[in-house]
Amino acid sequence: MERKSELLRNVALIAHVGSGKTSLAEAMLFNGKGTNRLGRVDDGTSNFDYEPEEIKRRITISTSIHHCDWKKHIINIIDTPGDDNFLSDTKACLQAADGVVVVIDATAGTKFGTQKVWAFADELKLPRIVYVSKMDRERSNFYGVVEEVMKTFEVKATPVFLPIGAEDKFEGLVDLVKMKAYRFAKDGSGKFEETDVPANLKEEAEEWREKMIENIVEADDQIMEKYLDGQALSPQEVEETFVKGTKSGLLIPVTCGSSTFNIGVSQLMNLVVQGLSAPNERPPYEGRRPGKDEKVLRKPLPEEPLSALVFKTVADPFAGKLTLLRVCSGTLKSDSTVYNANRGTKEKFGQLLLLEGKKQQPIEAAVPGDIVAIPKLKETATGETLCAENDPIVYTPTQPLPPVISYAVEAKVKGTEDKLFSSFARLLEEDPTLRLERDQATSEIILSGAGQIHLEATCEKLARKFGVEVNLKPVKVPYRETIKKPVQGVIYRHKKQSGGRGQFAEVHFDVSPRERGSGYEFENALVGMNVPRNFVPAVEKGINEALKLGVLAGYPLVDLKVRFYDGKSHEVDSSEMAFKIAASMCLKKGVQEANPTLLEPIMKLEIFVPEDSMGDVMGDLNSRRGRVLGMDTQGKMQVIKAQAPMAEVLKYAIDLNALTAGRGTFKSEFSHYEELPAQLAEKVIAEAKKTE
Repeated sequence: MERKSELLRNVALIAHVGSGKTSLAEAMLFNGKGTNRLGRVDDGTSNFDYEPEEIKRRITISTSIHHCDWKKHIINIIDTPGDDNFLSDTKACLQAADGVVVVIDATAGTKFGTQKVWAFADELKLPRIVYVSKMDRERSNFYGVVEEVMKTFEVKATPVFLPIGAEDKFEGLVDLVKMKAYRFAKDGSGKFEETDVPANLKEEAEEWREKMIENIVEADDQIMEKYLDGQALSPQEVEETFVKGTKSGLLIPVTCGSSTFNIGVSQLMNLVVQGLSAPNERPPYEGRRPGKDEKVLRKPLPEEPLSALVFKTVADPFAGKLTLLRVCSGTLKSDSTVYNANRGTKEKFGQLLLLEGKKQQPIEAAVPGDIVAIPKLKETATGETLCAENDPIVYTPTQPLPPVISYAVEAKVKGTEDKLFSSFARLLEEDPTLRLERDQATSEIILSGAGQIHLEATCEKLARKFGVEVNLKPVKVPYRETIKKPVQGVIYRHKKQSGGRGQFAEVHFDVSPRERGSGYEFENALVGMNVPRNFVPAVEKGINEALKLGVLAGYPLVDLKVRFYDGKSHEVDSSEMAFKIAASMCLKKGVQEANPTLLEPIMKLEIFVPEDSMGDVMGDLNSRRGRVLGMDTQGKMQVIKAQAPMAEVLKYAIDLNALTAGRGTFKSEFSHYEELPAQLAEKVIAEAKKTE
């Protein structure tokens, strides 16, 4: 089929994990002849969830894109993750969509994951359709879901189809626009018979049709006026106003079905083609000139200058990097050169690829709305803009979700650290939520991500794609040591005689505490010539080495001042090494006399929770030695601002999830150091001595 913007429909499927989103994608693909078999998640034959990590867990981990033909249109199906651990990928990939289908499990209703992905669609102002899935399952409740959607999201959720039967008796839909019934075969073929509305549903269907029309007419003032005057609306007027309302986002159509039995999926696909915008119907894209505040607009038309947003990167050890982008304006051709406006560099490439699940198909050109991939781009990363060099533009991408949990990673095979870093770098290009850094205080390699499953799946992918196996371990808390009282006149003499030239150095220090967070200070207060000035740098070096390993548990020493005021030397036996050793030992001696103590890192937290979980979360914070600093409201969520020791919140993401039934989220950052209570300090010191 010829690729024209007006014939494209880019639809993202979004949902709470386990709602049947990928099963719906499979049924859509099958109906549109994109595949000749109905793929299934449970038996590992999905065209969308094909990565081993996805098959193992039976969840979508990474967004997958495929396309099919439907009613002379091309539907690009964007199947996104629903699990909390991978929602950053969902958020990024929604930038490629022109509308969404929100999949809600008829047996479970609107879970908190639904609210999160709904908010993503709100942020991008995407029109949406609600599809109530699993109508064939026990305890399915279509009308309960409709009511819940209206209440939860405060929208006009408008059923345009009603179910015929429920649970094991679910067999089809009533079309409220055409007032026809569709009864389906239960063989997964998607075939159905059009009939009159069943007599037992006629009255109910009429009531819901009236409600539907009441909502539809709000999209057009003239039609509303006609309706309020008591004039009958023609089927065409109803349909046209319905389309207008859906595309504008004023109306949220609701339909239902069973994806595993392929019931109701065809009707949903009709809604997608009819009710969601084509790429050329979108308002102009807004960007800016590189390095300037100048606003630039791009109409989504092929004759406009080229612009495209990179929304995802896929790392492949054999094919190299695959850059996924959405063409916003202009025409992108294979074997050409594009300009990266973020970096000011040119990128030449050969093939242009159309995405088909785990496969790709070469194409000659892409038009506005096309979702394509370019292999082996060297400079370009996720979130960057590719465009025409003579008319550059930079688009602002969505921000990835912040990481909330960290583990230390170590290579299973010693000596492969370099390969570990280079392989992880490839995966970091693919997943912007990941963070990899070396903690200078503990020397650990720290991997941070959106959840435990996220990090485990990342490590599995690392082993499979790059042959690097790692272990995940709890992060060491970077404690610090300091002193609480000043000591004066600390003297240490280093003297060694072992035949030939000996070693001699004596240093005199005053050691005093400094304000918390002010760091270390050295004062050279020497008078006279007892210590030659050329030995002062060696003294400083010795102190600096001693600061790295404290006297209590081997943690760095901070927030103290060393005043070097006197000492002794020997004409022959004194050396830089002797003064370095003497300084190191003198500081350790002084610290032991100055009431040393342990400091622990304190984190600043912003916790977002529903109101009904406030009591549990506050109680839990108290048990973690946390301090509540204030509270605020953001939308329907309560925001708790607090501080808590890092040691108490290393796995807070898991615990908060349990406390709030998956509805709570949080952000954290380092705040400051505080003294660790004595009884806890004893435990840390004892643990440190065990590992010596």
